[in-house]
This record gives sequence, C-alpha cells and structure tokens, in this order.
Amino acid sequence: MNNRVVITGLGIVSPNGINLQQFKEAIKSGVSGIRHDEQLEALKFSCQISGKPELTDEIIQAAFTELELKSLESTAILYGVIAALEAWKDAGLSIENNENPDWESGTIFGTGTCGIDKIRTSIYKVDDLQVRRLGSTAVAQTMASGVSAFVGGKLGLGNQITTNSSACTTGTESVLMAYERIKSGQAARMLAGSSTDSGPYIWGGFDAMRVCTTKHNHEPEKGSRPMSASASGFAPSSGAGALVLESLESALKRGAKIYAEVLGGNVNSGGQRGLGTMTAPNPVAVQRCITDAIKNAGITPKDIDSINGHLTATSKDSLEIENWSKALNRSGKDFPYINSLKGMIGHPLSAAGSMECVASVLQIADDFIFPNINCEDIHPEIKNIIDPACIPTKLVNKELTILAKANFGFGDVNACVIFKKFKK
Repeated sequence: MNNRVVITGLGIVSPNGINLQQFKEAIKSGVSGIRHDEQLEALKFSCQISGKPELTDEIIQAAFTELELKSLESTAILYGVIAALEAWKDAGLSIENNENPDWESGTIFGTGTCGIDKIRTSIYKVDDLQVRRLGSTAVAQTMASGVSAFVGGKLGLGNQITTNSSACTTGTESVLMAYERIKSGQAARMLAGSSTDSGPYIWGGFDAMRVCTTKHNHEPEKGSRPMSASASGFAPSSGAGALVLESLESALKRGAKIYAEVLGGNVNSGGQRGLGTMTAPNPVAVQRCITDAIKNAGITPKDIDSINGHLTATSKDSLEIENWSKALNRSGKDFPYINSLKGMIGHPLSAAGSMECVASVLQIADDFIFPNINCEDIHPEIKNIIDPACIPTKLVNKELTILAKANFGFGDVNACVIFKKFKK
C-alpha cells in the first residue's frame, strides 16, 4: 500500500506556551520561555537559566487521576501525556473507555531519559534498605517506554505502542516512523511525539561538557542565540510535542481538519566516521540525510519554501547552514527562509524534534514564518553563505507550500521530514 499521510492533531507543552493557542501566539510574537533557574544557581551550575513549562494544577489534574499523581515524579511522562491528550482531542478523536482497544490507532512516543527524579528517589530508598517502599509505579515511571505506555493506556490504543530514543532526533524520527506505518497500511492513525525530563539531573552532564550558555545568567531571555555571533551555548529546557498522523482516507471519512501532509523524509547516521563523533555531526551524512529526504518526498530542492533547522546556539550552527546550502545547492538570496525555535524555548533535547515539528506544521497551516530571536548579530560565517534576509527577525506572513524540518543528535544521527500544505 502507499497511503497518503496527513496531520490532523497537534499538542504542545512548552516553556513559552502550555497549549496550542498559547504556543502559536508566543512563536509568532517571538516570546521567550527561558527564565533564571534558582535551583541551578544553588547547585553551582555554570549555566543558571532554563526553560520549563509552567503547568497549573488544573491542567495536570485534567490529565491524571489522583492515584497516578500520588507518586508521579517523571516530568517526561507528565509533559508527554498532556501534549498527547491535547493532540488527540485537537484531531477530533474521542477518549472512550470501551472494552476493546482501538486496533487502528497506536503511538510512537519517544524520550531520552524517563523518570530520572524517580530513579534518584528509588536509589535512596534501596540504599536505605527500604525496597518495599518503592511503590507500585517505580517501574512504569522509569522504564524507557513509560511515556508511550501511559499514552497508550489513556487512549486505549491497540496498534503499535513504542518508545523510540535517538537523542535530539527522537521527535522527528517518531514522526517518520509513524508516517511509514500509516503509509504501509498497518495503522489508520498514529500519535507521534517525544518528551524530556526536566531538571538538574538531566542537564548536569551538558553543563559539565560546557555546551550550555554561561554568559546570560542575569538576562535569561537573551541566553539562547541560534545563528548569533555572540552565541555561547544552548539553554537547557524541557517539554513535549505531539502530532496525530492519519491516512488521508481515514481523515476524509470522518471529516477531520487537516493541518498538512507528510511527503516523506529520511533517517541516517554518519557512523562517527570522518568528521563525525559522538557529539559532532559527520557533514557528509547530514547532507545525504537532507538530499535523501527530498528524493523520498518526490520534490526538488527548489521546491522548499522554508527550513526549520536544528540550530542549537553552539559552534555547530555555521556548519549546519553550510550543510543545508550544499545539500540544496542554494546560497545567498536563493536560500530558503530558515528559523530556529530554540531561540525562544532553549534546547529540550529529546523533545526538540516533536516540539519543532508542531511549530513547523503551524507555519504551513497558517502561512507564517516565526521570527528568529537573539540573532541580530548573525554569525559572519553564516552571512558568507546565505543572505541575512533569509533569517527573519520579525514575523513573516507568507504562503508556504513545502517546509523541510531536520534534527541532528548525539551519536552522529540525523532525521529530516518534509511537510507540505494539504491539497486534495
């Protein structure tokens, strides 16, 4: 089978917006969700800013029962379930307690590390000889597939229930995995997404690697500076993004609204060969991922109107622009518009791809390009490759047909997906 695949629902839990409407308004206005983090300061982190979603008790209690919340310490599960439920409802799908599962629906919901705070609590109890006081949810909160298991149970999904984990590419990879399952006819709809835990036990390793910004502890909203000459590293953050992918036949049959179509994409690795390492991308693999995604989608590089990049506000931003330019064979004023969500939300690690996919689909659906913030001083190496006008610092209202979205992660792994405005 070769089903067309469309996106019918979106959900988001972000530092600058905890639902879809808030998030869309924030990204169109260039609103930052990065704040000073008193906990990181108390723990003597070099980077003392972060992006954390500000969830209310009302929002949390609407997604979880009192029993579930009694010992819930996994923020990855918290964010992921809330985003997933929003996407499901946004798609016009009901949550029913039927006796039988929904055999045609599944989820691929990724994460990097799940329940690290619960792991910490559990370790202390084990060391204090209190194994019997771990509780019945310790395993569900700390297993890698905890997020997808919670989502699957909340929605009664009977198709594939999987958690993928591929560093910063996780969210984009989950979209492509869901796309392939629907395209091949193995599912009518899949909820794709990713989430990440929040806090010092996730972010500490990156602080130790000195890849987080340290120069803006007292002006946090200026701290995340993708493509900027004054960028000094990424601002750690957290959250979740979720997308309902569905066969076109299923979407039309139930009269669902359609945000965009998924044309295809590609996932690959640089094998940590050549210039590729555990933490640095192999440029040959990045370029190949992009060109193979374009080929898989059945388009040409000239068809791309806009790019949503990975662009983390590290020294690799210039290399990423160079890789896009070489892969597309486009430079100067001929280069597409490009933006980075991380200027507003920081780097949410394994949640990055899904949150950025939500932002990308919103742009396609509503014909806008959100502004890049904190890059008024574009890096000179980037200006040597593309025209600064391709990096908008103010909202651009423009009809978009095709958008390319990519992420590149630790382990020298890459993912690129191609979205298109839906037309029957």
